[in-house]
Amino acid sequence: MWEALRVTLLLAAVTTPLLLVLAAPLAWWLSRGKDGWRDMVGAVTALPIVLPPTVLGFYLLIALGPHSPLMILLRPFGIKTLAFSFSGLVIGSLIYSLPFAVQPLRNAFESLGRQPLEMARLLGASRLQILLRVILPLSRRGFITAALLVFAHTIGEFGVVLMIGGSIAGHTEVLSIRIYQAVEQLNWAEAHLLSFGLIAFAFLILMLLLRFDRRLPLVS
Repeated sequence: MWEALRVTLLLAAVTTPLLLVLAAPLAWWLSRGKDGWRDMVGAVTALPIVLPPTVLGFYLLIALGPHSPLMILLRPFGIKTLAFSFSGLVIGSLIYSLPFAVQPLRNAFESLGRQPLEMARLLGASRLQILLRVILPLSRRGFITAALLVFAHTIGEFGVVLMIGGSIAGHTEVLSIRIYQAVEQLNWAEAHLLSFGLIAFAFLILMLLLRFDRRLPLVS
């Protein structure tokens, strides 16, 4: 149980900052771009919300398996497969939780409007200064919301991580899989303990989101 908790927290701790970094440019482009591809990319980004996790996990398992074109390209670097590994779990979590990072960030960027950016340019600010002193501070609400959602969503993943990671104790077994195994073994005490812990954690995350929603303005 404690190993499953360690793997779960480590997965969420790795996935959350990586996904914020990867999702921010995509969310910015979706919020500002006028390209005709924007709706298509937005739909693809949101697919994990509506796809059954096992469908996504199945194709990720194929993509990360030893015979996939991606793994063939990585063989010269000594990488034969990423399936049933912690690295594979991270990749799956990044894809599965992508919309939970992109959408809050996209909303935050859209709420900025163009006036703050134009004023900063008129004052002679560089692109880096605009990013650090205007965009990021005014979008902090979106980043906080995205971080909380991604962390919580990663903690509760089941279908995707089961498909691509299995249940290797100490390596790919996370809490949701541990609950499933406890039920299979008729270990009701452990199943109740872990399930109640995840319910309490989910409730705490929702309370934090509601509190931030009230206290943080859209822009400042």
